[in-house]
Amino acid sequence: MSDRVLRGSRLGSVSYESDRHTEFAPRALTAYDCASGHQTTVPFAAEADIPPTWECRVCGAEALRRDVEQPEAKAVKPARTHWDMLLERRTIAELEEVLAERLEALHQQQGAVKAQLKAQQAAERGKTRRKSA
Repeated sequence: MSDRVLRGSRLGSVSYESDRHTEFAPRALTAYDCASGHQTTVPFAAEADIPPTWECRVCGAEALRRDVEQPEAKAVKPARTHWDMLLERRTIAELEEVLAERLEALHQQQGAVKAQLKAQQAAERGKTRRKSA
C-alpha cells in the first residue's frame, strides 16, 4: 500500500508550497554599466551592502555601479616566483655548491647504472657462448 501513496507524484521536482502568505524582504534594483556599453540590473536586499562593481551578464567584463565613482585601484604585489623564494633562503654561491653536489651524485649514480648494465651484458654473452660451445 505504501507504494501506491507516491504514485503519480514526482519526488523532488515539484514544490507544493505557495507564495501566498509570504512577505519578501524589501529590495532595491541597482544598475551597473560595463565599458562595452551593456547595462545590467541586479536586485539586492534594501539593507545589503551593495558592491561598487559587478560582472556584466553579456560580456563578462567588470561593470561599474551607475551612481558610484570608479573605486581606487588596490596596490598589487608582484607575483613571487619559485626563484625569488629560493633567493630569499640561499645565496648564489650556496646554490652553485648545491648544484655541484647534486651533479656529482647524479654522475656517480649514472656510472653505477652503466657498470651494472655492462656486467649484465657480459653475463648474457657468457651464457650464449656456453650454449653454443
